[in-house]
Amino acid sequence: MYRVLVPVDRNANRARHQAQYVARLPDADSAVAATVLYVAPPDTFTAVDEVSFSEVAAAVAAADDLEAAGVEVDRRVDDGGVSSAIVQAIDDLDADEVVMGGRKRSGVTKVLLGSIVQDVMLATDRPVTITGERVSLGEGTRRVLVPVDRNETRARRQAQYVTNLPGAPASVEATVFYVFPHQDYAGAPPHEFAEVDAAVAAADELEAAGVEVERVAEGGEVARHILATADDLDADGIVMGGRKRSGVQKVLLGSTVQDVLLSAGQPVTLTG
Repeated sequence: MYRVLVPVDRNANRARHQAQYVARLPDADSAVAATVLYVAPPDTFTAVDEVSFSEVAAAVAAADDLEAAGVEVDRRVDDGGVSSAIVQAIDDLDADEVVMGGRKRSGVTKVLLGSIVQDVMLATDRPVTITGERVSLGEGTRRVLVPVDRNETRARRQAQYVTNLPGAPASVEATVFYVFPHQDYAGAPPHEFAEVDAAVAAADELEAAGVEVERVAEGGEVARHILATADDLDADGIVMGGRKRSGVQKVLLGSTVQDVLLSAGQPVTLTG
């Protein structure tokens, strides 16, 4: 069983988009078990006994939508520090994936993602998917864009996430994508996918697992090409490799990852 943690706040729109994402995982009605979690903030309630799951409309809406789609659902309330409670629940459930709702608060990039979302992304090594304010997922085969850099360890983790999706390999198609940075000028060298070991490793691993794979390389501004390609493919999701560069939180995510997270219309998964 593929275990998904769905932490929600009191925004019903975000919560229902999180539920929609989970319900559209391949074979969700038979292969996915979801835990919808609401954490009562410490400045609102002194103990978890003071809030009932049924009183949180957003949580109820997400759980009801999942159950209507045939997904097995556990309804859970916790209290304490919100980020730490979510991370603890990830470990308790041995979750395969965490599905969070992105928060767009202003036009200022640094506050586009809620602090709780960022804290969870940086505190867990499990795949974290950010659904954003809108989710539009097609039916049938799940199409994922897998943009890689030259780090083979990250690229393999991205491939492993895709191969571990419920329904894989039959219900999943992947495009492994490498962008040669800023090489979109006249006379730029050829953009050869085979030259990038990390990209080849990811594609080979996916094909070995039976996933249908397209190999694509282009040159140009990396984030812009990732976003445009995701739209051109009508991708159901973008699977990125998270980057941990130091112990300083503000530089734990690479700039390309942040740009894609904040601009993509599709759900974005960070694999770590």
